[in-house]
Formats: sequence, structure tokens, C-alpha cells
Amino acid sequence: MPELPCVRAVPLRPLMRSLLQRLPRLPRLLRRAGTAGCLLAAACWAASAQAGATLDAVRARGQVVCGVGDDALLGLSAQAGDGRWEGLDVDICRAIAAAVLGDGEKVRYVPLSHTARFTALQAGEVDVLSRSTTITLARDASMGLHMTAVAFYDTQGFMVPARSRIRSARQLKDKTVCVLQATTTVRNLAEYSRNNRLELKTLAFDSLADVNAAYFAGRCDAYSGDMSQLASLRARLVASPDMHVLLPEIIAKEPLGPMVRRGDTEWTTIVRWVVYGLIEAEELGVTRANLEQLRASSQEPAVQRIVGTGEDLGRLLGLERDWLARAIRATGNYGEIFERNLGRGTPLALPRGLNSLWNKGGLHFAPPLR
Repeated sequence: MPELPCVRAVPLRPLMRSLLQRLPRLPRLLRRAGTAGCLLAAACWAASAQAGATLDAVRARGQVVCGVGDDALLGLSAQAGDGRWEGLDVDICRAIAAAVLGDGEKVRYVPLSHTARFTALQAGEVDVLSRSTTITLARDASMGLHMTAVAFYDTQGFMVPARSRIRSARQLKDKTVCVLQATTTVRNLAEYSRNNRLELKTLAFDSLADVNAAYFAGRCDAYSGDMSQLASLRARLVASPDMHVLLPEIIAKEPLGPMVRRGDTEWTTIVRWVVYGLIEAEELGVTRANLEQLRASSQEPAVQRIVGTGEDLGRLLGLERDWLARAIRATGNYGEIFERNLGRGTPLALPRGLNSLWNKGGLHFAPPLR
């Protein structure tokens, strides 16, 4: 084990003699020593902090390589008619690029299938995977990968044709359900069927296109998947969304968020705090529209830390002081990202629901930026 850079060996016997001589003042000395030790440790950490390998590679390349979906999920990751990538997952990548490189457009998007997404990240083909990926213990602990933060609280449910007159999952007993193979959906569905004695028959396919084709051809009675995915398919693939119904039952939690390779703590921390920063910005009312005004006039310390005029938190991440202001300038805060991609004014028309801030009945609660 290498010697700590800020530690100097001290002879033990003279030190003990000195402490015994000053025993009556020992409590006060210990308090002083504790304070000095904390300051010394902080100085040592600051002096020895280094950028991680991924951050170095991103800077050298001048581009963040981001793994996104290859299945055109509206609201999460899909290409518009002009070829531009759009969606919540995509905007997370833009925010990371803006925070690190100062430009949200310095991203190369790599479309990945649900089976190739993890190996691509493990092999270093992408810097971050932002692709509607559910956070689970097994994925976080056993794949050489690391979850960062929840960007979208999704749930698993069912979609059925309106003409079926099925309005509850309880009516699916003995029915056939289409699902995507090699996803958390399959296991969740099996457990839900067993727990509720529904005896569902599963029809699983290797590609989302095949699942879609089977369901819309009437080969199965219901389609199970993430509710955001089902809402996207309903909005994109049918002439009228009213032809298909999303059932009210939630059968599993599906918290989605970006993943990175395990072992690069600095990069993991950056990606995590970009997500948290966008959430905190919404809570404090910092938007893309008022960012410059707040930079010029705000005297509130919490706001100043976000807009880059207060305490320099960027240096702790190896970034510039205005790292988060850059991200907000590129994408807006979390609420703006959600409404632009998934909200009431979009074809998906999803309510904020669980994705509201904690003080508005939702689950998004960012640790303090300080």
C-alpha cells in the first residue's frame, strides 16, 4: 500500500510524553486536533483528486458517446424526421455533455438493442448508457456496471385493445400476453401471474418490432411492458390512441436511469450529480429561460451554487464552476425535460405522477448541492 501523500511519521514515545504532560488540557487539545485533522484530510484529498479515465477520454475526444435505444420510443429516445435525437434519455446525455464539455451537442448517439446495451457499455463502446434501463440489484452488483441516479420512475403494466372490453388485469386470467424477451418484464409478469393466480400465457420475442407486430396482429390478448413504452407505442403505431387501453394496475416498479462502467468513481459521480442537479434546479425554480437573469442578480446561496456564481462545486467533480448552468442552458431543468418529451403537450400526454418533485407528491428528491 503506498504511503499517504500528506502523512508524516511521528516518533511515538516523545508524542506520548507530550500528551501526558498536557493531560489537564487534553479535551481541548483533542478538539483542536480533530479540527486540524479534518482540514488536513480535506487538503490532502483536494491535492490528490484526479480526473477519471472516462472523463479524460471524453475531453480528449471532445465528445460524449451515449448509448440510447434502437427501438424509437417516443419521449425517451427516438430520432425525429430530420435525424435529430429526442427524448428524456437523450436530454440526459446532452446535459452530461454540456456539463463536461460546455456544449450539449457534443454527443455521439449509439443506438443499442436491449440485448447489446450492457455488453457495449462493458466493452467501452459507450461512455454512458441512457436507454430506458431498469435499476436492479443484480445489474448494479454483478455486471461490472454501476447505476447512477433514477431519471424516470416508470412502472410495468398492460395494454389491451379497446374492443376487448378488458378494463382490469384481473380479467386477463388464462389470456396470452406479448412481452420482450431478456428484460425485467418477463420475470415481473410471471411473478404477478403466479401471485394472482391468473395463469397467464407468455408469448416472448427477441425484438420490440416482433412484439409489436404480434400484438397488433392479434396474436395475444394483452401487451405488457413499461408504461412509458406502452404509451409510446400507442401514440406512434396506431391511427387513434383510443383503440388501445392502458389498464390501471401497476404490476412492478421500473426505476430507469443512466448506467456507467464500474471502477471509475469520478465519472459515476459526474453522471449522478448531473441528474440530481437538474432535479434541484427545478425545485429552486432555475429554468433555461431565467438562468442568465439569476446568474446576474440572485443572492440566494443555493441558487448561486446552481447557476455557477457561488461556491465552486465544479472543482469537486473536476469540472468548471458553471457545470450545472451549462447543463440547464442546454436542456432546461428536470421539469422542462419531462414536459418537453413526455408531458401533457406531447403525443404521450403522461402526467408527472411519480415523477413530480417530492414537495408536489412525487418521488424526485435530490440530495443537496453543497
